[in-house]
Amino acid sequence: MAMTIALNKAGKRFNRDWIFRNLSCRFESGNSYAIIGANGSGKSTFLQVIAGALHLNEGSCSWTAGKPVPPEKIYRHIGCCAPYLELIEEMTLLEFLDFHQQFKPFIAGFTTKKIIAELGLQAAAHKRIQQFSSGMKQRVKLAQCIYSDTPVVLLDEPCTNLDRQGIDLYYTLIEQYCKDRLVLVGSNDEVEYQFCREKLSMMDYKLF
Repeated sequence: MAMTIALNKAGKRFNRDWIFRNLSCRFESGNSYAIIGANGSGKSTFLQVIAGALHLNEGSCSWTAGKPVPPEKIYRHIGCCAPYLELIEEMTLLEFLDFHQQFKPFIAGFTTKKIIAELGLQAAAHKRIQQFSSGMKQRVKLAQCIYSDTPVVLLDEPCTNLDRQGIDLYYTLIEQYCKDRLVLVGSNDEVEYQFCREKLSMMDYKLF
């Protein structure tokens, strides 16, 4: 399913402080975009607007998948990986992924066990997530995002806590499963977004 996301003169503020303003852009399936900027520049806020989790204070954000998608239903079309999204740590890895796919089915041909094998976490399949290292938890966050059958993939600081092997896995997942999707990466580390074809700097939308 192809997806187009368009923002027109979009602005978001908290109290009296504008995070960004007068931002117009268009994102389309089959392309990857890096949302860049210094810490605190509004990358995460912008991605939460794209995900429908935050409302704009001015301007508009529209989602189209053949026909317009209402804001309250956009979550069905988006997979997210972000530091502020928590895992259910009381569950085992198997339980968590089985639970997750009840809400967002996996891409065709994948089972929970196959995903765990690709993550290299077979030995931890029956362990509670609270026992995982920070790097293992990040692999799980990437999995619940990228393996979900959604046309949009939002990745906020996707390589947080990953070692070299984990970063290699990240690029493998992007290469194999995200070519025809709309991918947005929020980061100030080029290692995380070097594959992106286009860049949008949040710093360009702070001169009000």
